[in-house]
Amino acid sequence: MKMRQTLDDFELAFEQEAALERQRRRQLRQRAAARSRAREITSAHQRGNVAFGVLFLALAATVIVVVVVMFETLAYFMG
Repeated sequence: MKMRQTLDDFELAFEQEAALERQRRRQLRQRAAARSRAREITSAHQRGNVAFGVLFLALAATVIVVVVVMFETLAYFMG
């Protein structure tokens, strides 16, 4: 009878430990997924900043070229 009780206690402890291990693994997966999402958000934000910078430079260059061409054309016709 004593051995049966000890075996039952061992099985119960094993099941509890297995449940704790499953819970710990699930939490680790959730944390890894959260870190991955955070990295994706940061990366998308940085790409957006770079794209905005390129757009700004392209617009500024266009304005400068148009102004120079406009004044060169005006100078050509005026004189």
